[in-house]
Amino acid sequence: MAQARWHMLTIIGADRPGIVAAVTQALFEGGCNLGETSMIRLGGNFTIMMMVAHAGDASALAALAGPSAERLGLHLHVVPIEGQLHAALEPDVRVTVFGADRPGIVAQVTSALAAAGLNIVNLESHVGGSPEQPIYIMQLEGRAGEGGLEPLERALAEIKARGGVDVRLASIDALYG
Repeated sequence: MAQARWHMLTIIGADRPGIVAAVTQALFEGGCNLGETSMIRLGGNFTIMMMVAHAGDASALAALAGPSAERLGLHLHVVPIEGQLHAALEPDVRVTVFGADRPGIVAQVTSALAAAGLNIVNLESHVGGSPEQPIYIMQLEGRAGEGGLEPLERALAEIKARGGVDVRLASIDALYG
């Protein structure tokens, strides 16, 4: 039997019940093993990112998951990856940004934080408010660089001083045990 290789399988399409069940059942029946996964609903669409170990190549894995994806009207993409399980980067800071929705918020905030040494681990954003007055809300978690919180605080103070958004920075205390 061939050695399992890791692939990143992504699926995107209109949200509906049964997507996760259909795709994971097809993978299970095809002898696959799942590693880390992320599944989320964004603006009426559902997206899945899964690390999948499979003995075949990317095209064989796509052929395995493809019928379920097609039946549900989903788009599927598979690429080989290095499966680095058990190497999770634990976040130690959380940043929350909210304000009037406008182009460039994500680029400006993440660029400033990257320059201050932050390695982003997770990022989620939502648009709230109303169509007339949309409000952008972004939460991200990451690992502070060697400088700790101070460079991040300075970067966020500059973003806040430009106006239009409010920002909050908090330490995350991870519990290990």
